[in-house]
Amino acid sequence: MPQDEGIDLILEVDDERWMQLDVSHPDGHHIAVIERNPVRPGQLGADEIAEFIEEVADLEPESAARWLENYLPTVKVIYCFQLLSGTEIGRGWDAVHAIQGELWERLGGIMQAGDEGFSNREGYHIVWQFRDDVTGPWNMAVLDQDGTWTPFEMDLGNPRHREAFMAGRVPETAKRLTK
Repeated sequence: MPQDEGIDLILEVDDERWMQLDVSHPDGHHIAVIERNPVRPGQLGADEIAEFIEEVADLEPESAARWLENYLPTVKVIYCFQLLSGTEIGRGWDAVHAIQGELWERLGGIMQAGDEGFSNREGYHIVWQFRDDVTGPWNMAVLDQDGTWTPFEMDLGNPRHREAFMAGRVPETAKRLTK
């Protein structure tokens, strides 16, 4: 976990079931609050899954949206990261990424990030939820007809890359990544 990364931080857990984890720098600057929300009827996790399913209905590419509609009902727990100002201090982002990586390595799953979208289980973004003005390289994947993901790096600001991705195709000039 973070100590293996040489990151100094303080983790405060609410109880042995840890429904909330507070992450801060030793000087007290808060980096993140991580909530553990089980997906059970009548609880926040179930409400979040229902919202996600409704949200993905109109996303592109359509094949990834349908995959998410099938995957999301199988989710048992949601880990929600609320990022705070301490991410911008010292190695705050490194701490967030270390914790996120540890949870993912141990538990698996997918990710969802606001203004970005959902990932598949391998960590490649699979639907478009970026702002219109976004640019730069990003690791994406499209679902092939045989049900396998093809990962690639695209330029988010390239209109041809966007068009191909949203149609469920690897852009011609995108860099293919090994699985």
